[in-house]
Amino acid sequence: MDNARPHARELGDFLRARRGRLTPRDVGFEPGGRRKITGLRREELALLAGLSTDYYQRMEQGREVRPSDDVLDALAGALGLDDGERRHLFALARAARRPVPGPVDRGPERVPESTRRLLRVMDTPAVVLGRHLDVLDWNPMAEALLGSPADHPPDRLNMLLLMFDDELTGQRTCPHWERQAMEYIGMMRVAVATDPTHPRATAVVGELSIRSAEFRRLWARHDVRESVSGTKTFHVPEVGDIVLDWDTYPLPGNPGPVMLVFTADADGADADRLRLLRSLRARNYSSPRED
Repeated sequence: MDNARPHARELGDFLRARRGRLTPRDVGFEPGGRRKITGLRREELALLAGLSTDYYQRMEQGREVRPSDDVLDALAGALGLDDGERRHLFALARAARRPVPGPVDRGPERVPESTRRLLRVMDTPAVVLGRHLDVLDWNPMAEALLGSPADHPPDRLNMLLLMFDDELTGQRTCPHWERQAMEYIGMMRVAVATDPTHPRATAVVGELSIRSAEFRRLWARHDVRESVSGTKTFHVPEVGDIVLDWDTYPLPGNPGPVMLVFTADADGADADRLRLLRSLRARNYSSPRED
């Protein structure tokens, strides 16, 4: 595999992961006799996509292949990709077939002053995340809900690093923890597709790949998330469990940061608990939240 062509390597890894999740029965094939792999063979996928096995194998190996959009369409159909996965496939392939990598902005990420002002007046928890999930800014309600960012060195303020920090999450008591981890991993996958050799992505993914077998397993799935929303349960000793919806909103930039906002139904018990947390925060702003 050509390490000088990182997008081609990412493309090959993505295709291999997606092929591995399909079984012969998924695509109407009879399994036949004994199989060494559970997913489709390369020749089976090539047949479905109308490609030669050699051509497809070269794509998976990250070799010098520049697939056309028609080939990509055929592969997306054969693999059963959803819209987000299809866009990811095209982004990787178009980057891989450029003879010279395009310019990528690796300058420091900045939060617009207007966004900082918006954070301060919001009465619901919100944080700003950089392209590699670094926490760039937060509001007082986020600090009340999540704890003080001052408890961590700046280079550790990263949602993936925090998610897999055994000192913080060793008990794994949060419901649907793996699903939430996959949302962040999927966002990182999209960032890596834009710039596979970015030093921050290399540092975060490299560290977690070395020290966490759980991360390695989830990262190998090559799931992608473009825009993320979901529901998360927080345990806050002062007010009890709070179930909040969360959504991401893109900010200016290409790629730019995103604002992650937590909300609750205005008429529900979780909104009452959030208001109580806000009241406690206002009453004792300078005191750290107990764990």
